[in-house]
Amino acid sequence: MTIQLGQLAPDFEQDSSQGKIKFYDYLGSSWGILFSHPKDYTPVCTTELAEVARLMPEWKKRNVKPLGLSVDTGENHAGWAADIVETQGQALNFPVLADHDRKVSDLYGMVHPDADPSVTVRSVFVIDPHKKVRLILTYPPSTGRNFLEILRVVDSLQLTDAHKVATPVNWQDGEDVIIVPSLSDEDAKARFPEGWKTLKPYLRIVKQPKLPRG
Repeated sequence: MTIQLGQLAPDFEQDSSQGKIKFYDYLGSSWGILFSHPKDYTPVCTTELAEVARLMPEWKKRNVKPLGLSVDTGENHAGWAADIVETQGQALNFPVLADHDRKVSDLYGMVHPDADPSVTVRSVFVIDPHKKVRLILTYPPSTGRNFLEILRVVDSLQLTDAHKVATPVNWQDGEDVIIVPSLSDEDAKARFPEGWKTLKPYLRIVKQPKLPRG
């Protein structure tokens, strides 16, 4: 199955390190990040899981619920979690799916049919409160994921959902943004009474509106 941006994220039920997970119930009205990795006891993912746990205050600030996935069993998850505490100094504080039957991996198209499933499950899906897929990233097994970049994208998605703006290259929270071309100057005056800078008729720079929080 090929997942496309904007489509509904498939629902599922699967075992996890915190018991049975029904995906839609787990998300509720929150945003979600579903990120997968190979089998347990892999070095790069050991660092990644710790970082996601370490960033929990940032996920909560954005109303995002993380959910990991491994193609190993729940029994292995427990031992790996202990290794993560020992080597990274951070305990896991979110569930990790035990996708030993590859039900979720196959549902989300995470495994290439001609590849080794133990080294190719390296995907990230950001899902909004309407259960729509808003971001898809796929990494090679040798490259650790940049979760600060994923936080940045969530900030952009939440900002642009709330306001008629888009975020330019390398944008960070607090920097200027772009008024979307579909918004007329007349309507833009109502939304942005302090004005903006017009570089081209299609490129209008404005101070960032406030990010929705809470």
